[in-house]
Amino acid sequence: MLSCSDCALLNCYRRDKNFPSFCLTTGADRDQLERTTELYRTGGETARIARVAAEIEGLYYGKLTRVEEIIAFAKRLGAQKIGIATCIGLINETKIFVKILEAKGLKGYSVLCKVGAIDKTEVGVPEELKVQKGCHESLCNPVLQAELLNEAETDLNVINGLCVGHDSLFIQYSKAPVTTLITKDRVLGHNPAAALYTSGFYYKRLLAREEDSATGDK
Repeated sequence: MLSCSDCALLNCYRRDKNFPSFCLTTGADRDQLERTTELYRTGGETARIARVAAEIEGLYYGKLTRVEEIIAFAKRLGAQKIGIATCIGLINETKIFVKILEAKGLKGYSVLCKVGAIDKTEVGVPEELKVQKGCHESLCNPVLQAELLNEAETDLNVINGLCVGHDSLFIQYSKAPVTTLITKDRVLGHNPAAALYTSGFYYKRLLAREEDSATGDK
């Protein structure tokens, strides 16, 4: 089944070309398209976030850093208390971010991923799958992070380096809207796009078929 990654026209952006035959825009159910569009027209929270996001894009695209964009987004939303779900490995970055928020008149409130200090084995993770075996190693607890930020009544939550999957759970349980400051990639200095840019050479293993990888073929 063809999808947007198979398209070479991208006519849905400027509408200055032709839609391909498999286009999801022309193939979309008209009622579904109207229903989703109506969400952006109303005065509800979805419409408010969508409009503010579009305003930030229009005003600052290519001009502001991600940190500055989050601050601008928060202010245009009227958010004052910014929750931060942070990885323990990026706590120093979180401390800097909190200082920046406070300098801009916002309040930062952070919750560390290891909150609760529950050993991984208590939820069924075998000892041999710990990063460091033979000692207490706390489980990342994104659900508790979300619940504590919910209790703190944050207006906007920011993910700072949560692991793959933990970020999914945090988003699922967060009551406040969620955006991301840093996507963790320890191998590539938190720049996961680098793996895509170098997939033709340094990281060509990414394009190896599963059957090739299983046999160790290069």
